[in-house]
This record gives sequence, C-alpha cells and structure tokens, in this order.
Amino acid sequence: MKIPKSLNAYCPRCKRHTKHSVTMYKAGKRRSLAEGQRRYERKGEGYGSKRKPEQKRLAKTTKKVVLKLKCSECGFISHRKGIRLKKAEMAEVVSKT
Repeated sequence: MKIPKSLNAYCPRCKRHTKHSVTMYKAGKRRSLAEGQRRYERKGEGYGSKRKPEQKRLAKTTKKVVLKLKCSECGFISHRKGIRLKKAEMAEVVSKT
C-alpha cells in the first residue's frame, strides 16, 4: 500500500485540521539498564528452563504499521493506529488538478 508523505489531519494541540508529514513508526532500541529488562534477564538466569515458551509457528503473516504524524504548524507528533499490511511504501501523491 502506498502511504502519502503528507496529509491533512486533526492536531490536538492546534485544535483544528492542519497539514501533517507522515513517517512510519519504528520502535527504539531496548535499554539494558531499564528495570523491566533487568527483571527479565534476572528471571532467565540459572540452570532452569526458559522463562517464556519458544514460539513454534507464527500465526500472523504481517506486522501492524503505525503511522507517525507530525504537525507542520506546531510540530506535535501523534500516532495513527496500526493497520496490517504486507508491504507499506511511502509515496509522493500527485494531485490531478
């Protein structure tokens, strides 16, 4: 699916519809010193078995793509709910006028 690089969307900070630039959301790198990560690694230590079961087969064939919308006027970034896509592509939309 081709996703436009810019679109008109509601900005909660401006409280009106403004032009937004669109990018795909990508999760950041996990912090090894975060409390949750330390707890996860501590539970996995020792001679015991794995903390969580290994997944044998995947049920889903696609990942959900979350869109990151940045307001051109105030710079406020909001996320648009993820949709399942086989292939997401950022494309420049050409108007027909």
